[in-house]
Amino acid sequence: MAHGDDDGLRLPPRIAPVQTVVVLVRDDADAAGAAGQLARELNAADVRTKLDAQTGTSFGRRLTGWELKGVPVRVEIGPRELAEGNVTIARRDTGQKYTVALNGAVASVLELVDDIQASMLSAAIDEQKAHTADVTSVADAAEAAQTGFARLPFDLLDDVVEAELAKGAITVRCIQRADGTVPFSEDEPDLLAVVARAY
Repeated sequence: MAHGDDDGLRLPPRIAPVQTVVVLVRDDADAAGAAGQLARELNAADVRTKLDAQTGTSFGRRLTGWELKGVPVRVEIGPRELAEGNVTIARRDTGQKYTVALNGAVASVLELVDDIQASMLSAAIDEQKAHTADVTSVADAAEAAQTGFARLPFDLLDDVVEAELAKGAITVRCIQRADGTVPFSEDEPDLLAVVARAY
């Protein structure tokens, strides 16, 4: 689920060291106070939050820095938005921006963190399924592994077969049960091996 794109790192909220950054748009006492208060409220709600009030660095440069770091949610507070009682919230995964009321920002961030986590997990599962072929022979596994992953019965593999696959830079990545869970032992019946090309 964690990977990068053209804008930098993308992290699912559950593993992100910083889940939300509250960015002060420009130096303004009222906006700075509101930003600090919001950051404290988010941390109190168990959202790992940082306050970026470094207005000596340009706003655009700071936004780029947080995108590069993969912070899932960004809240922007400036004097203009604050005068209307609003903040801007941006998602790192899709780039979408929302205007929400300041007094509803904590609830919006909490909802968004859950939504981003679910969305990124769903996309990762879809990507995995699209690139994993279920096969019944070692030859088919070797062919399928050239462009993705292959899942085949584990009992088809032995040291000789694994050595042959390794010649083609194909290795066993994991052993799993049919439901995708990890077995306690390789001796369990009906296990599957997931193989792929080593790069």
